[in-house]
Amino acid sequence: MPSFGRDRYQRLDGGGAGRKLSSFCSSATIVLFVALCLVGAWMMSSSSNIPVTTTAVSPPENKRSEAKVADDLSGAGDDAPAGTGGDAGGDSGTKDGGTQTADAGSSNDATTGGGEEVGGDTGQAVVAEGETASTKNQTFSDENGATEGGEVAKPEDPETEKNAAGHAKPEAIGDKDKVSKQSGQDASNDDDTGGQADSNIQNQEASTDVSSGFSTKNQTTFDDANNNGNMVDGDKPANEAAALNDDSAAGVVAKNGTSSVGQTEAVAFAVGDDTNNGTISQDAESGPPERDVVVVVISHDGETTRVPDAGGGITSTSTWKLCNTTAGADYIPCLDNDAAIKKLKTTKHYEHRERHCPSTPPTCLVPLPDGYRTPIPWPSSRDKIRYHNVPHTRLAAYKGHQNWVKVSGEHLTFPGGGTQFKHGAAHYIDVMQESLPPEVLAWGTRSRVALDVGCGVASFGGFLFDRDVLTMSFAPKDEHEAQVQFALERGIPAVSAVMGTLRLPFPGNVFDVVHCARCRVPWHIEGGKLLLEVNRLLRPGGVFIWSATPVYRKVPEDVEIWHAMAALTKSMCWEMVKRTSDTVDQTAMVVFKKPTTNDCYDNRNTTTMCEAADDQDAAWNVTLQACMHRVPVEASARGARWPAPWPDRLAAAPYWLREEQTGVYGKPAPADFAADGEHWRSVVQNSYLNGMGIDWKNVRNVMDMRAVYGGFAAALREMKVWVMNVVPIDSPDTLPIIYDRGLFGMYHDWCESFSTYPRSYDLLHADHLFSRIKSRCGGTLLPAMVEADRVLRPDGTLIVRDDKETVQEVQGLAKSLHWEVRMTVSMQGEELLCVRKTTWRPTQVEALIS
Repeated sequence: MPSFGRDRYQRLDGGGAGRKLSSFCSSATIVLFVALCLVGAWMMSSSSNIPVTTTAVSPPENKRSEAKVADDLSGAGDDAPAGTGGDAGGDSGTKDGGTQTADAGSSNDATTGGGEEVGGDTGQAVVAEGETASTKNQTFSDENGATEGGEVAKPEDPETEKNAAGHAKPEAIGDKDKVSKQSGQDASNDDDTGGQADSNIQNQEASTDVSSGFSTKNQTTFDDANNNGNMVDGDKPANEAAALNDDSAAGVVAKNGTSSVGQTEAVAFAVGDDTNNGTISQDAESGPPERDVVVVVISHDGETTRVPDAGGGITSTSTWKLCNTTAGADYIPCLDNDAAIKKLKTTKHYEHRERHCPSTPPTCLVPLPDGYRTPIPWPSSRDKIRYHNVPHTRLAAYKGHQNWVKVSGEHLTFPGGGTQFKHGAAHYIDVMQESLPPEVLAWGTRSRVALDVGCGVASFGGFLFDRDVLTMSFAPKDEHEAQVQFALERGIPAVSAVMGTLRLPFPGNVFDVVHCARCRVPWHIEGGKLLLEVNRLLRPGGVFIWSATPVYRKVPEDVEIWHAMAALTKSMCWEMVKRTSDTVDQTAMVVFKKPTTNDCYDNRNTTTMCEAADDQDAAWNVTLQACMHRVPVEASARGARWPAPWPDRLAAAPYWLREEQTGVYGKPAPADFAADGEHWRSVVQNSYLNGMGIDWKNVRNVMDMRAVYGGFAAALREMKVWVMNVVPIDSPDTLPIIYDRGLFGMYHDWCESFSTYPRSYDLLHADHLFSRIKSRCGGTLLPAMVEADRVLRPDGTLIVRDDKETVQEVQGLAKSLHWEVRMTVSMQGEELLCVRKTTWRPTQVEALIS
């Protein structure tokens, strides 16, 4: 009929024909207009298309990344109770608000959970579109009766601000006779949203057997550097293939019927040999791998181009639910396990502050605090953070007069003070430097890696960055509300931990300095068990800096503690290097030094020495022992001498790595170390910094979830970032090497949750980790991806390098979480995936987790 009608009107001619045709067109126009009006009215009234209510904050913008065409990719101690119990204050209520975020192809409403609100059980209510949530002026009284505060953090104009609504040691380098020791554990800123990447690209299947002095593994790593002469698609040069932006790449970029409207650019990646490109995964006897180039297309128009649906895991967004816990937006599964904590027989050793992981890892998503936005970038974040990101003010009221943290309208500010250094951490650090000779301290050269016990808001560590010192700060999740969360939001390294009944998750003999500024740890009780743990962690010749009231006050209790500490440190053979007063802060500090020989141990009635079989590097779920380990004295033993000065120690292989030792990747240990460093320098420079569209100015907190030698962290040295190097408990124990380089990290079991707050890290890096998690942790990646979602900040990046099947499963889970797939690369049966977390949260809430 349509064809017939069309021919019929074409046969009409003359004036009558013109009138008939005009009449028909007018009628058709009216009908079409009425139909469009009806459709429009239906769309406006449909609740499935337009939400009834929304919060007064705007959805995130969709800005685009700029990817470079790679034609030739050449080869504080702040009176925080680190070991004390007892909660103060009452419970604060939370309420869930609703936030709708832009998500391609989805009309689901996203809700954010409420964080702890100021003034108790108030919460932030959902308000109608165009309205603004009301706020109240509120002041806080500190412990001395002083008041401070003012208007508390109201949401800014939604039109101008974006809403980002026993460590298992298979065989350690340097000691092949060591026995693995493990207790209770199996051995087995806004901008940069960018386009999406093409993952339907050329694959070549290959596997590489890697022999290691630690263990034998099948592993292939990417090199991401393209030497001149690498070829793609027969005899075409790599730079020619890289210039292609459509399906004409002869099979390199596959057709799927989808076109990219905007400009596209190609990034080439290649696998090279050990000599040219630093690839370290190739077996030494089988020769260099066959070179291959794959091309990834990044769209600049924001379209989702050529990214297939990867299988595995959750595929329906309706499966996801928000966690329903008393901790709300601050949920840490292994520290907020109320059911397990209630069953504890005693808490006198701070057992309630230690890890108690749920038997079944959570699979829910932690809500966002109401009004959450992209964090302030470093270095500005050291001095202020957004109130709504960490909506806690109790600490400002309690410690404001000591310059810990203050409330200032939209922000929480950090003047840099602490209980022992009210006039600022910089002055406090200067006092230490001026009091001690360079051969004892020397910030930034001799002393590079420090441990701050009971860190408070970590101002001590934050200001040590100015001296080239890297500080691992820790404090428990206790009545000093959100202190570690404050530190992480500021961009300062910190973890939630307590000195209780277990060893801290660090190897022995690794910290240059251990610091306690009135950290409220009872060092002197029970035979000094907690101070003996500090002794385990300190390098021979390292110093313990203690600034607390027993050092300078003369009240009976303080005098008694001082005498007990003096006797204890003498029995430990620690030398009192300096006891000095600070007239500015009207405090004092004492500095003790760990011995470098065993002479004192042999000639004095000292604290009990540990048995020779006790491995001081075994630290995952290992009970504290009231004993000391002997100091290593053999010339080739780790700890026998101080590492090279910083920054020389970063690139140099530790002196105790020997040629006869086999490294992780099968080469002699020093060569293995060097190849790892060259590999990651190439990858970071040629791929991560330029080819992924990551906005590095907004990256500060980085985690390498499976660090080996710390090469990835070392390659980021020039960036304004710090890297938490995590060595999984089922991996070779390379963490001491990382510390000797002047970097830091900790042991962890990725079958469990990490001891950090939600939204802690800007970038997670997982190199051949998820396949291991799947094989060890119940055969599923779901809990691991939930943990990645919990730890990663909105707008944060996850980089995964693994086998093809694993990466595709991770990609499927990431897409179900509404994360943006930024890039996928395939080569030799391996894949590289870069995804970006969004602010999306599900609307459903699971049953209450006790």
